[in-house]
Amino acid sequence: MSEAYLDPADIAEVTAIVRDSATSFYHGMKILEPRRRTAMYGIYAFCRKVDDIADDDDVPLSEKREALETWRQRVAALFAGHADDAITRVLRASAVAYQLHEADFIGIVDGMEMDAGEPIVAPPLPVLDLYCDRVASAVGRLSVCVFGDAGAAAQEVAYALGRALQLTNILRDVWEDAQRGRLYLPYEYLVGESVPVNVNGALNSANLPAACERVAILADAYFEQAIAAMRHCQRRAMRPARLMAASYRPLLRILRANQFVYSGQRVSLPKYKKLLLAARLYLP
Repeated sequence: MSEAYLDPADIAEVTAIVRDSATSFYHGMKILEPRRRTAMYGIYAFCRKVDDIADDDDVPLSEKREALETWRQRVAALFAGHADDAITRVLRASAVAYQLHEADFIGIVDGMEMDAGEPIVAPPLPVLDLYCDRVASAVGRLSVCVFGDAGAAAQEVAYALGRALQLTNILRDVWEDAQRGRLYLPYEYLVGESVPVNVNGALNSANLPAACERVAILADAYFEQAIAAMRHCQRRAMRPARLMAASYRPLLRILRANQFVYSGQRVSLPKYKKLLLAARLYLP
């Protein structure tokens, strides 16, 4: 994809969406050359838009579903060659340049729809795995293609790293999700550790850390699988994926060291470690 095929105003608009989201993603993707960075910003902007639909608690479910269905139609249109705004125009150019798959965009919308309705509480493991695939691994499948490696090993990275990152997010955000009536910890692990399968009961259970530890073990196994698969990928193309793993896996260690005690404050890396990771973005 050449920047020449895109209106600079479209590039500026998707870039602003990412920058204004106050996320490390904006700076992290600067490791990429401009055309790939623009593609990733377009993917992020798309995810931001559909996530905002799902997370708006003031909108009735019927309206959320209608809005998400509109995005499914817009995805189908852009893969048919029709784009109507900055995001879809960037995605259209990116899909052509990097052979992105329509099914992955639709999967992301489907994942957001899972979050749009009644709060998810103690999902069975197969449902949790489907959710992780849609909201995280589908993004990974798009990302590795933009990074420059669409091979089988890169697809395995997307599969495993997406799940590892999402499970880490779930563990980090247990308290925050509970405030919205959500509990993403799997039913089987809660029952197996005698933790109530309702939000308040789980949050106040002395056995909650044991259930969280089982999720952490699963996440750690996915990190290992992703790192092993990266060894069979194009090294340069996997730089962003390696940094994602390097910035998230320590959060898992911190949560385990804290024995999954939730005080309402989100766990994050110390500032000096963030600076070290940021510096590594620009190393070969």
